[in-house]
Amino acid sequence: MTKIRFSAAATFAAAALSTLMPLHAVPAAAAAPERNHAMTQNAFPETYHSVTVNGRQVFYREAGDPAKPTIILLHGFPTSSFMFRGLIPQLADRFHVIAPDYIGFGQSDAPSATEFAYTFDNLTAHVTALIDQLGLKSYVLYMQDFGGPVGFRIFAQRPDAVKGFVIQNTNAYIEGVGEPAKQVFLPLWEKRTPESEAGARTLLAAATTKFQYTVGAKNEAAISPDNWTHDQALLDRPGTDAYVLDLLDDYKTNVAAYDSWHAAFRKYQPKTLIVWGKNDPFFTPAGAEAFKRDIPQARLVWLDSGHFVLDENAATVAAEIKASFTN
Repeated sequence: MTKIRFSAAATFAAAALSTLMPLHAVPAAAAAPERNHAMTQNAFPETYHSVTVNGRQVFYREAGDPAKPTIILLHGFPTSSFMFRGLIPQLADRFHVIAPDYIGFGQSDAPSATEFAYTFDNLTAHVTALIDQLGLKSYVLYMQDFGGPVGFRIFAQRPDAVKGFVIQNTNAYIEGVGEPAKQVFLPLWEKRTPESEAGARTLLAAATTKFQYTVGAKNEAAISPDNWTHDQALLDRPGTDAYVLDLLDDYKTNVAAYDSWHAAFRKYQPKTLIVWGKNDPFFTPAGAEAFKRDIPQARLVWLDSGHFVLDENAATVAAEIKASFTN
């Protein structure tokens, strides 16, 4: 098991507002239209669906020809499949695209922390149940932030179904976690108390949500304020803070799984494209480079961006995905 020891600076919580690890907000249980169509520039326009999975409503976006290879887009924190709204139309001509919202995020159900166990195992169980309900037998996984712990769990459970990774600022190596984030999360993981929760709660602040999108951007004016406005509205819902804190605490189970994930990477050598915002203070460039230790043939593409890259780089990311997975 991966061992980590860090000393948490007591004064860090206040400063953390500008350097915190990204996490994703929990969306409201909105009733999504069964077949709402948004026009795109291809024969298979993006559509929006809500289906019952394990007794909960799970929302997902879909585009492209189901006969083509499937790519599943797994969002980060504090966002939802909304983060992929600019990428999906650029992939739909070559892929069957599925982008779900986890329970508690986006348009999926958001039960309270007393009604639902908010763990990464449970989020993953609902995504895999959706995959099975849709009859998907093989797929590429695109993972950002929280999407990594979900996607790597899927890979560990069904490696033969996963035909490749697109890794975008998500971690599977402790050296990729920025030091400020370690100082915030280690106290929470060692002992959850009101005091240790204080630093984690700064991740729920509006200024932090905006910072996660703008930090490291090449041109901040190119980053749509819709990102943090949408996410913050969901973060501010009553009860959301309780289950977000549960997930932040449970993040330690991801770190504990790193060694087993590395072993699976080495054994199966999934085809891997890494597209990484090199200015990300939360998940640092060392985390991107570390994947190549266990997946030597991974292709690493640096982007002049931060934690969220798609507002400025969606066309580049789409072109790299097509070059890697449709040749």
